Amino acid sequence: MQVCLASTSPARLMLMRQVGIEPRLAAPQVDEEAVIAEVERAESRVLPPAEHVLLLAQRKAEDVARRLAGEGFEGIVIGGDSMFELGGTIYGKPHTPERATERWRAMRGKTGVLHSGHAVIRLAGGSLSWAHDVAEASVTFASDVTDREIADYVATDEPLQVAGAFTVDSLGGAFIERVDGDPSTVVGMSLSTVRRLVRELGVEWTDLWNRRD
Repeated sequence: MQVCLASTSPARLMLMRQVGIEPRLAAPQVDEEAVIAEVERAESRVLPPAEHVLLLAQRKAEDVARRLAGEGFEGIVIGGDSMFELGGTIYGKPHTPERATERWRAMRGKTGVLHSGHAVIRLAGGSLSWAHDVAEASVTFASDVTDREIADYVATDEPLQVAGAFTVDSLGGAFIERVDGDPSTVVGMSLSTVRRLVRELGVEWTDLWNRRD
């Protein structure tokens, strides 16, 4: 069965490959800030993290699925979005070294929660069916991370384009003492959650395996 990952995230692609899936890739054409602003304005409230990431995951998957439907695509589309919450504050991608440095100094010795939204769409016979959910994992950072280590880590640019300014599967992993929850959630998406959603749509997870190496 065909699989399309509605994401440009190298981490999500790596996860797919690790579990035997070589997906087609498609970049969602979604203005994330505009989507959130529109919904919050219409509902006169600030979306909590779980709703925030789920909404964006759904919009991303839907955008790609609608385009693929016009091409006659038959299979599964997977969309995702993540954000990190620490002490009631939401952190997305820091983008700049200054913000990444500030966040790491604030995260030392503390525990935050990574919220990851998942949306899976099945295209079959011209129709679309949906399944979606949010996974969460708590992350505890080492208390003895030095300013020098933070500066050296930020200088690699790795934390600039990831939610929360950290990775668990690369250079940032040595600064993390504990992860409670599905570890893949912290990498980019919860594989156990995606498997369950795929099965809710009537597809066996192993039917998606298409890597031969």
